[in-house]
Amino acid sequence: MGIEIGRRAYKLFAALVFMLGAGVFSAAETAEDTEAILTEVSRLMTRREYLSALELFDKMDSSVRHTPEIQLLRASLLNSTGRFADARAIASGIAASDPKNIDALLVLASSASLEGKEREQRTLLERVVSIDPKNLNAITELGYIALRAQSLRTAAAQFEKALAIDGDYREALVGRAVVYRYTNDPKRSEQLLNRAIRQNPQWVTPFHERARLYKGAGFLQDALKDLDTAKEIEPDNYWVCVDRAAVLIELNRRKDALEDLDRAVILDPGGFLAYVYRAGIRDESGDYKGAEQDYTAIMKIKPDYYFAAEGLGIIKMRNNQYIEARDAFLAAYRQAPKELNYAMLAAINWMKGGRMSDPKQFLAQVLRTVPRDSPDWHIIRLYHDLSGDSDMVDKINREQNLDVKSKMMFYIAHYYDARGNKSLANKFFLEVKDMNRIHAIEWKINDFILKERGLNDL
Repeated sequence: MGIEIGRRAYKLFAALVFMLGAGVFSAAETAEDTEAILTEVSRLMTRREYLSALELFDKMDSSVRHTPEIQLLRASLLNSTGRFADARAIASGIAASDPKNIDALLVLASSASLEGKEREQRTLLERVVSIDPKNLNAITELGYIALRAQSLRTAAAQFEKALAIDGDYREALVGRAVVYRYTNDPKRSEQLLNRAIRQNPQWVTPFHERARLYKGAGFLQDALKDLDTAKEIEPDNYWVCVDRAAVLIELNRRKDALEDLDRAVILDPGGFLAYVYRAGIRDESGDYKGAEQDYTAIMKIKPDYYFAAEGLGIIKMRNNQYIEARDAFLAAYRQAPKELNYAMLAAINWMKGGRMSDPKQFLAQVLRTVPRDSPDWHIIRLYHDLSGDSDMVDKINREQNLDVKSKMMFYIAHYYDARGNKSLANKFFLEVKDMNRIHAIEWKINDFILKERGLNDL
């Protein structure tokens, strides 16, 4: 959610058309030319062809082009094309000479929002409200700022304030509906979204939000129907593609979901979530090369999302690329140092990719962070000392917690494997399979090891 940039530009355009009709621009020829250009600008904006719309400003008469209204329209379009600094420069100049120019302040707020400067955006919007206490745009955007901060009471108050001024103000209707969804009042949420859709049947946002409401309530077919409509209205909407894919995944239509995710990646190569969903589908379907590409992309975009490093490590391990697998698990461990299995998996691949003693120094550092005599401590100590396997086997035999028991079996199997004792390793790999702890990362790795060794059917 956030400021709809085109909406600000459309308002300015409407004001300009009024000015033209009122004869503000004296020369008839200039007025006709300007009106024709602005009509074309409006058409291009509707089609989101912002760059083409910008080019038309150079065709305007200079006396018209440099009016504050035209300049602010141009600034809105510059925001739409990502040229925030240029938009800011124009709006700042106008606001400096006219501090109460609300449209200039709103353009500046839009620039701040798009640049992720939420505090600055809020300050500008509050300034607008101090000048015009009934400015619906500013009031509603303050509601969305509160919503993003999960200040639901504040958000609700701002949306209610806007709706008290104009009960049909569409952004406030949707915003209030979202708050109702977050506060577990789906009936009121649906009522407001239905109202917004009736009044704005070609606006994508209420369809999208109603789909999220339906998905959360488990009405997947209803959610998909709304997302189909949203996609028809706005086929280049990244979040519609991603959310539609998420619904299709839950409906077990992964091939269709991949089409939406491929589209989302094209629309926003720097987006994060599309890669996450696509990596999961590719990994589960056996497209490990594609999954590897997605995990790598995720790690570049969002390094702290350690699940991508985990996925990449498993694939590298599957391909016997032990050093690369080690590095991936080390990356995961750095982001999630409490997840000790990443340290252990890094050590396994370290040993397989070189000498048994190579991870010794690393494991010594890890041991200092692990509660003494915990199962993890004993596994790491085994890898560090390269001895004590008999004690470990005894601990495994006495362990009652099946999750812990399976985990210890997995890591001692790898210990024997790294030491060349394949028969003992295979014995424990098979016992891990029998434990059936299918949600553990170790079980997933164990499964492909058994397949590689032809042991899966034993």
